[in-house]
Amino acid sequence: MDEKERLLKAKIPGPETGIEVKHTICDICCPSFHCGIDAYIKDGRVVKIEGTADHPVNHGLLCPKGLSNRQYIYRDDRIRTPLRRAGRRGEGKFEPISWAEAYREIAQRLNAVRKESGPESVLFYSGYSKWYRPFLHRLAYSFGSPNFLTESSSCMTSTFLNWWVTTGNPMCSGDVLNAGVFLGWAYNPYYSRHLAALNVEKRKAEGMKVIIVDPRITPASLKLADIHLRPRTGTDGAVALGLAHILIRDGKTDRAYIEKYVHGYPQFAEYVKDFTPEKVEQLTGVPAPQLEQAAAMIAGNLPLAINESAAPLAHHRNGFQNYRAIMALSAILGCFDRKGGQIPIQFSYNYLPGGFPTRENDFIMAHYDRVKAPAVGAERFPIWNDFIHEAQANDLSRQIETGSPYPIRAMLGVGMNYRISPDDRRLKENLMKLDFLVNIDLFLTDTCKLCDIVLPACTSFERGELKSYGGGYLYYTKPVIDRLYDSRPDAEILCDLARALELEDELLPKGPEACLEYILQDLPVGLEELKASDTPVKVPGVEAYVPGAMLDRGLATESGKFELWSLSIEKHPGFDPLPTYRPPYEGRPDEDLPMVLSSSPRIPNALHSRLHPVPWNRSLRPEPTADLSHTDAAKLGIVQGDTIEISSHKGAIRVKANLTHKAEPGVICLYHGYAEADVNSLTDNEILDPYSGFPTYRETRVCVKKV
Repeated sequence: MDEKERLLKAKIPGPETGIEVKHTICDICCPSFHCGIDAYIKDGRVVKIEGTADHPVNHGLLCPKGLSNRQYIYRDDRIRTPLRRAGRRGEGKFEPISWAEAYREIAQRLNAVRKESGPESVLFYSGYSKWYRPFLHRLAYSFGSPNFLTESSSCMTSTFLNWWVTTGNPMCSGDVLNAGVFLGWAYNPYYSRHLAALNVEKRKAEGMKVIIVDPRITPASLKLADIHLRPRTGTDGAVALGLAHILIRDGKTDRAYIEKYVHGYPQFAEYVKDFTPEKVEQLTGVPAPQLEQAAAMIAGNLPLAINESAAPLAHHRNGFQNYRAIMALSAILGCFDRKGGQIPIQFSYNYLPGGFPTRENDFIMAHYDRVKAPAVGAERFPIWNDFIHEAQANDLSRQIETGSPYPIRAMLGVGMNYRISPDDRRLKENLMKLDFLVNIDLFLTDTCKLCDIVLPACTSFERGELKSYGGGYLYYTKPVIDRLYDSRPDAEILCDLARALELEDELLPKGPEACLEYILQDLPVGLEELKASDTPVKVPGVEAYVPGAMLDRGLATESGKFELWSLSIEKHPGFDPLPTYRPPYEGRPDEDLPMVLSSSPRIPNALHSRLHPVPWNRSLRPEPTADLSHTDAAKLGIVQGDTIEISSHKGAIRVKANLTHKAEPGVICLYHGYAEADVNSLTDNEILDPYSGFPTYRETRVCVKKV
């Protein structure tokens, strides 16, 4: 082998090999990270992936999802051209058409529905990825529809809703680097949100105490925990109220802080009197002495930082209230908006806090005055509707079936994936009832196979997009390879559709860059400067948030304080202003369905169904397997690798059993997104959290038996 062959084999960049390193990002998972990538390009093709060492978020690190980008980009099922349905709906038969034909037909059909039934009869749905959402959101309102829906109806938005209700601000983040004790509730970064482990590991080595609360034994509980509390699934709120009981009983709260900044403390203190350690042990299974130990560790090592759970805590019928109970600890200990506690953050652009304001919200809401009808779910979930400018997608099946308060006839989806929804068979059947269905995606997914028109999108390697990052960074990426096939960037497609629909919109028809220039107009860095840089740009003049600033000026709640007793919830009869506790699994007879199914735990190599067809990712878990405790397996006569049947009142699926001592007895865990073992078909779209509308993915009653 000569020197050039050795260099090529090692993928060394340089003139000898013709390999060039270009910078982009991974946008496979949520926008919280979107890590920097060094893409090694030869002859216009990606040949190697590495993390960008000086990227402000990932600092050269990539997870198994990010490392799979090369195979992800070149998947065989990439959509190569616009497609029109050529067979029966759901049959998956299509014929190629031009972009002009596709735009013309979409515009004609959607405008016809708007004229006949009103703009509210058209849905605008966003799945993954999320980078284009401000464009789609504005498009919906410009069209006149209230129905901008997203997969966040099941992910993260319950957290936003909690903080809106409690503090009048959309989000907080634990100040781990200054904390004395870290309460890692539903915290498992070694499987999900990998970079969240770094600061906790650092501070743990420096002496910070760590309490992990998780029913399962996880890498986080094994590597980090000084104390591991293992409540029964869905009983987290009772644990939090029990900790509050002990802290109040022992006089460990910050009374001066409470007096000045907290509303509803007397009612809260009275409510938690019933949550004695002994009562909490009965409700949750957490031993009373261990709960006392955890409360003492918290009180003795303040300030307290709490893990922000994107969804696991919310996937219960009392998930929203459980979350409120957990975050109430930050208020009674004086740790909200305090160094080392929960720091309020505000989004700069597309769910990310850069530390600077933009006109994103003005851009989205510019034509909201055209909306004349209530959004899907508005009546059923009034608290959600008060705070969240999105329809609640988990009420969609009901509205399609009943036509109340108006019919749903068409949908424009971007990355729409019905398989992430509870009772997804029901949603599939209802989508097939629509008069017209469009989806924009990378791959010919099961959802695309239901559509009348399918449009091919680009990956993040084939387009530019705007990102903000914490610490005052903005980044406008560049394509590192040409667009594959006849694909186009999502935002470009949405702007093209605004023109085709002949919307009276002063920005969308001008294209994505005109929209971004509007959003960034108040910053000292403009779009052209961002485009000139290959890496994230530090925005001049951005100063770090000073903890306490929001408290000092007064919170944007009705009381101006952190509301343990929510005045916004109090307006709605039948809802509890306090973070009250309800046990999980109500209403299902244990003798028929004795076990609990958790259908959304993370595995490190997958995100919903997007990565199961990628060979590297699939090789890490080639078959859908259900995690089962050895205790339950022994009772059921099941051994490792047996085929088992999991059945609910909705249906049944068969998978292989994976026995593990890490599993919670009485609970079986199965990751979703496998087409051949569709676990979400077992869940119920009618058993939802009444506050947020979130699905109960982690408390489906099931029967498990060996086949």
